[in-house]
Amino acid sequence: MLNQFSRTELVFGKNAMDILENARVAVFGIGGVGGYTVEALARSGVGSLDLIDDDKVCLTNINRQILATRKTVGKYKVDVAEERVHEINPNCNVRTFKTFYMPDTKDLFDFSEYDYVVDAIDTVTGKLELVMNARAAGTPIICSMGAGNKVDAAAFEVADIYQTSVCPLARVMRSECRKRGIKKLKVVYSKEKPIRPVEDMAISCREHCICPPGTARKCTERRDIPGSTAFVPSVVGLIIAGEVIKDLTRFDRENR
Repeated sequence: MLNQFSRTELVFGKNAMDILENARVAVFGIGGVGGYTVEALARSGVGSLDLIDDDKVCLTNINRQILATRKTVGKYKVDVAEERVHEINPNCNVRTFKTFYMPDTKDLFDFSEYDYVVDAIDTVTGKLELVMNARAAGTPIICSMGAGNKVDAAAFEVADIYQTSVCPLARVMRSECRKRGIKKLKVVYSKEKPIRPVEDMAISCREHCICPPGTARKCTERRDIPGSTAFVPSVVGLIIAGEVIKDLTRFDRENR
């Protein structure tokens, strides 16, 4: 029967669409990368999504985050994402968590419930906790490495963490994964050397913080405030979504 996912079914087939409809995917971090991942997963027919982020939409998010518009500034990102997902697929089962994922909040989540986990957060501690919990549950996970301060969207690729180079975040993750005995980890990363952001206090969140009232983690508390573009995080998020869809459906181009 013709529906909003018919064009996708022409590529993947009916069995794959049934798998996606019955899948539950958790996306940790609903920002520049994670927002586009959620968008693509919803438009691909994933039937259940858990969305985890404690942040609210800020005016400075508009340059790169699909959920950020003048109308959504000040709203929780997970609430905006849930509304958007339901506009795409009213039947999608969405659960939202207004929390920052760290070791002290890990018990809120049962990773055995998930068919796939997406790591789109930006703290090493949180990323490692996600990886370890997904590993313990036997749940596949894909992690976003550094997307800030980069301009070459075509440079991003899918690799195992131990095959990465140049990316500072990937370097730290390699070291920490090795210490924890993690043998492999799928990531999306780029060999492009990050650009050093312009130091201009006139446009810096350090001097002119405009985080919405009630924001739990303000930019002024961050060690670094990265620059970003509209076209880099979006590409990373879509690459991640593609990997999730292909892995869940075990898509084989030659034998579909």
